[in-house]
Amino acid sequence: MTTPQLQLTGIVKAYPAVVANDGVSLTVYPGEIHAVLGENGAGKSTLMKIIYGAIKPDAGELRFQGKVVHIKDPREARALGIAMVFQHFSLFDTISVAENVWLGLDAKLSLTQVRQAIVDKATAYGLDIEPDRPVHTLSVGEMQRVEIIRALLTNPKLLILDEPTSVLTPQAVVKLFVVLRQLAAEGCSILYISHKLHEIRELCTACTVLRGGKVTGTCNPQVETNESLSRLMIGAEPPALPPRAHNNGGVVLKVTQLNLPALDHFGTHLDGINFEVRAGEIVGIAGVSGNGQAELVRALSGEDVRASAASITLSGLDMAHLLPMRRRELGVHLVPEERLGRGAVPAVDLAHNLLLTRDEAVGTGGWIHGPTLLAQASEIIRTFGVKAGGPKAAAQSLSGGNLQKFIVGREIGANPKMLIVSQPTWGVDVGAAAQIRTAILALRDAGCAVLLISEELDELFELSDRLLVIAKGHISPSLNRADASVEVVGAWMSGLWTTETNHV
Repeated sequence: MTTPQLQLTGIVKAYPAVVANDGVSLTVYPGEIHAVLGENGAGKSTLMKIIYGAIKPDAGELRFQGKVVHIKDPREARALGIAMVFQHFSLFDTISVAENVWLGLDAKLSLTQVRQAIVDKATAYGLDIEPDRPVHTLSVGEMQRVEIIRALLTNPKLLILDEPTSVLTPQAVVKLFVVLRQLAAEGCSILYISHKLHEIRELCTACTVLRGGKVTGTCNPQVETNESLSRLMIGAEPPALPPRAHNNGGVVLKVTQLNLPALDHFGTHLDGINFEVRAGEIVGIAGVSGNGQAELVRALSGEDVRASAASITLSGLDMAHLLPMRRRELGVHLVPEERLGRGAVPAVDLAHNLLLTRDEAVGTGGWIHGPTLLAQASEIIRTFGVKAGGPKAAAQSLSGGNLQKFIVGREIGANPKMLIVSQPTWGVDVGAAAQIRTAILALRDAGCAVLLISEELDELFELSDRLLVIAKGHISPSLNRADASVEVVGAWMSGLWTTETNHV
């Protein structure tokens, strides 16, 4: 028998409010691409952090290449040949991409050598990134590329990937899968976490399923269906989305010749952006991260008020120079792509995070009515099935998917006239994703105008009534959902569209 690359036996990790891992056993062989599947809060991230040395288990045994190991910290894990790309990134904002990567590599390498290695690896993997760019100027998707490249530069024996394809075009996903299969053929083991069930079925040769911190099954995903994997993961198939029929109302958001120079050398210029969103419709924007999505969201939300007068209007009202608070008063709400630090204050409890965008619990003179605030947060937790220790739980104590459900619930509960939602189901399990998508559709059916910005094409195809593509700061013509395909949208993500396309 081949010696396993990694073998976990009876791993236990408990916290005051929850047992994250309850006697978990897992075996990964050399050259195996092994999926770890589970709903948000199932214990996947905790288990991966134990393997990577970021968390110490309370009990259990970890063997790497046949030897019992006690990994003290990530540095020791990297020395053994274990690399990990976290769902929430571990990058220093104030230094460059190359300097961030350099921190995790052999100290004998010079910064110049690391810079060239980044360029070479990025070219080979189709993960474009500029080594000298400060991390604080990157989008979330670009930060993920940095993490992937940093992990690959360590030439790992075991590579842990958490949602690695959420920033890639369909063509780039195909290319990454070729590389991962090549790594596996060379003996590298890969632990692959993704909520995209079709990816797991296509790429992985083994799968361990977690539910409530326990292993509930193992399987070969290549002989499973999306439905059977869903049943293993959440105990049921995800609910079907409601019918797509809708009635468009009047124009709510109109963007006319929006031109914005980048705020810094590494940003993206917005050039001649034109589109509109009507009441009762969802307009989706596809594109590879870093092509102007962040700049567009800042202009629409009021974080950037440099737009020309009348270039952004809400039901005919010029709001190009209005600040975010004033736009919220008019009914414009935002679900940002960054959950921690932008969508929520990590160390603050869920109830008080409501105050970032909601003021129903704020009385005369700015006094906060505590019972109202707690009741609001409790209602969101109940309605959206958020797994949390109540409204007083800190935002950072929730799994990424559960925090996302709370933030989406917070903004939908404000009954917006216009909802801008960016990456609504990034890193969210299939059950929670279906719940969020159903809520967005219900909001549309209630007459809200929705602008959906996503790098997940399946999500855009499921939800959008019309599609746009953003590439290098330009917006494509509008494409009716019935005319959209992965091939067309994938090509447009490289800027390859014509003005003759069916646009509205």
